[in-house]
Amino acid sequence: MTASDSLPSAAPYDALLICSFGGPNHTDDVIPFLKNVTRGKGIPEERLAEVGEHYHHFDGRSPINEQNLELLDAVRAELGRRGVALPVIWGNRNWHPYTVDTLRDASAFGARRILTLVTSAYASYSGSRQYREHLAAAVAELGEDAPRIDVLRPFFNDPGFVTANLEAIEEAAAQLDGGLDGAHVLYVTHSIPHTMQDASAVTGPGYREQHEDVRATIDAALAERHGAPLGSSLAYCSRSGDPRTPWLEPDVNDHIEALVAQGVRKLVIAPIGFISDHMEVAFDLDVEAMETAEEHGVQAVRAGTVGVRHSFVSGLVDMILERAARERGEETVPRTVGALPAFPDEAPAGSCRMRHGEVTGIPVLAGTAD
Repeated sequence: MTASDSLPSAAPYDALLICSFGGPNHTDDVIPFLKNVTRGKGIPEERLAEVGEHYHHFDGRSPINEQNLELLDAVRAELGRRGVALPVIWGNRNWHPYTVDTLRDASAFGARRILTLVTSAYASYSGSRQYREHLAAAVAELGEDAPRIDVLRPFFNDPGFVTANLEAIEEAAAQLDGGLDGAHVLYVTHSIPHTMQDASAVTGPGYREQHEDVRATIDAALAERHGAPLGSSLAYCSRSGDPRTPWLEPDVNDHIEALVAQGVRKLVIAPIGFISDHMEVAFDLDVEAMETAEEHGVQAVRAGTVGVRHSFVSGLVDMILERAARERGEETVPRTVGALPAFPDEAPAGSCRMRHGEVTGIPVLAGTAD
């Protein structure tokens, strides 16, 4: 056996695609970007302008693009550290670089099989199936030149993701008077409609239940490390659309007010629903939620997202190599923490629809549409 034979392998994959939501880079990009995001949803122009104001707080530039580039570099570096030769590329659903263009270039350079990392840890329509629809559309547009695309399973219960969130909470709490003593950990994620939540739970644990599992796992670790259980809860941010449509609650700002009424005076706001500090974190939490806390006399800090923490990136690379090994026919045991099992590589039929039972006829990858 040679030294190269003992190194981990990403075969049969020719590349790793990081597939993300995308975001504007300049003020002039904001409305065209929001039109891409909301196409076919009947969102009025005035609502787009209202949401666009959030971006104008940051000169029209979403932080998500720079953070995707940082993740790209971090995954490349971790693969290189382990001696794994696997190109890492990047494509977005809603803004440049678009996924179809990235795949076209990869195909031109000879990539025939690509593993995709979707930058969402949780399974729901918006975090899973919509990306698989997007990838199917890109493959259809490329036709016979399209590479084969596989998708990495949701990673909410990967040990690296959970550990990185735990580290971020502890680091943030160190800024509070007395640290975690007497603090309440307020976990936050993106809200989704009740119909989407219900559909996410048809073939496995639902979106809310996935987050509650992460919350319980981190709570247990914090209690063990600090000698006593802490108060915690889960809240939601960034709801949009028709106000008559029920979305998951409580809203983070309403919930902060409720916690104040219960006597809470110290908060760690932990954005476990996001892997990087994009607009829902930079505005909804760093601006609005922190203002709410300040108005009610609460000492609050916001924990970082997992970003490019080593534990998170290392866990992703573990998952990539584990998946590659399975595709080579090797037996692997997916590593997870918490009470929920690993999600399958191929999504079950009918999983993560927009609404339970709705049949749109839209093709998907990494699973069947039926």
